Parts: sequence; C-alpha cells; structure tokens
Amino acid sequence: MEWRDEGIILGTRKHGETSAILEVMTRAHGRHLGLVRGGRSRKQQPVLQPGNRVDLLWRARLDEHLGTFQAEAIEMNAARLIDSAVAIYGLQTMAAHLRLLPERDAHGGLYETLAVMIAHLDDADVAGELVARFELLVLDELGFGLDLSQCAATGTRQNLAYVSPKSGRAVSRAAGAPWRDKMLVLPAFLQRGSGLRADPAAIEDAFRLTGFFFSRHVYEPRGIEAPGARAGFLAALRKHHAPGKTLIEEPAAGEITR
Repeated sequence: MEWRDEGIILGTRKHGETSAILEVMTRAHGRHLGLVRGGRSRKQQPVLQPGNRVDLLWRARLDEHLGTFQAEAIEMNAARLIDSAVAIYGLQTMAAHLRLLPERDAHGGLYETLAVMIAHLDDADVAGELVARFELLVLDELGFGLDLSQCAATGTRQNLAYVSPKSGRAVSRAAGAPWRDKMLVLPAFLQRGSGLRADPAAIEDAFRLTGFFFSRHVYEPRGIEAPGARAGFLAALRKHHAPGKTLIEEPAAGEITR
C-alpha cells in the first residue's frame, strides 16, 4: 500500500531510540499517523514540528497497518508560531478538535481551513475569530452544525442576536427577547457575510457558544473533558487583549436551561 499527499503536522511522539510517530492532517486522507524512521535525528526534528506543511509518502504492507512516512518540508511554520502563546495553544486546540473525527476520514474543507489559519495564527488580533469559526466547522463535520442563517421563530435574516441552546438555531433579537436569559449570545461576526470584526467581548461570547455545543453533543456523551489547550488559548487571548484580567468561565451544557 502506498500513497502521496500533502499534510500539516499536528504532533509527534517518541518511538524507540531514534524514530517518531508522526500525526498529520492530510488533504485527501484525513488525520493520519505513521512511523518516521530516524525522526528524532537533527535533520528530521526541525521538519517534524507542529504547524509545518509537508509532502508525505506513506507505505504499509496492509492498509490497516500504521505504516511509515517519509516527510519533506514544504512550508516551515513552526519557527514563526513558537514565539506566540496564542498560536501554540491555538494549534493544539485545533489538533484536539481534529482528533474527535474518525482517523483516516477525509475532510478536505477542514484541511484547507487549517492551512489558512496557520498562516495567520500568530496574529493574536485575528486568531480568536479564526479558531471560533474553526470550531463551528468541526461541529458541522461532526454532525452537530449550528444554523445561524435565519431566525428559528420568524424566518428573518435580520437582527439575529441569540442561539437557542435547545435547537442550535439562530433567534432574532425581538423574538428572543422574552427568553434572553436562557439564550446563548450570537456574536455578529459569526454571521455569514457580516464582514464585522470581533472585540474581546464578542470573542468570549463565541467560545461560550461553541463550548456549550461541544460539551452537550461531544464531550458529555463521550465522557471526555474539553482539551486543556482550549483554556490555555482563551487565557492567552485574554492576556493579549487585557493583561491582568481573568477569564470568565464557560458554562457547561447542563448549566443553561434547555
């Protein structure tokens, strides 16, 4: 068995004395693991860093085997990202989200989005918006996508201000006003075609929104916790925007009336 593809490195772990297990998100083969012989050498280590884009050749005797990778650098991003806590935690957060998907299932849209995001992840002024949108895309790929296009109650596409915690659908400000204390806030920048930028408060609202549905549909049913890197990412963002302040804790799915 053999294939060649382009991939973005998500992580590595040691294997034996000289080798490494490489985890990548590929364009056509999804999230994939493989053994890199000599992956801990001085020559290979700079290439096999999270965030780098590489050309991959995978070989195995049978398709279900781990197989081996040969990796050649296409784009060395790690050196640029490593100086930014926002970028490092952001990349780790996205890698954790990708691990929620079945291994070796192709998700071309996620790969393309990940590649675009890595190009801007070290810009803390836009990283929060990017990762929030990535989380929405992952929820969609998992089958729990939110409908933020129109009001669930009236059908209007104007003045959307809330998301129903029960249905995951947008609600207009007027329709949701009587139940606003039970609704999740819909930040304007998440609405398709808005062209708006997010301030720190909107970023917090966005991660409360996605965090609620990750907890409800993914973490709680699977009996797992939210990735620690996500909390680190939010803390790094808050430190960038307002040094010295503490993050507002996100509500778990059960803490909002459904």
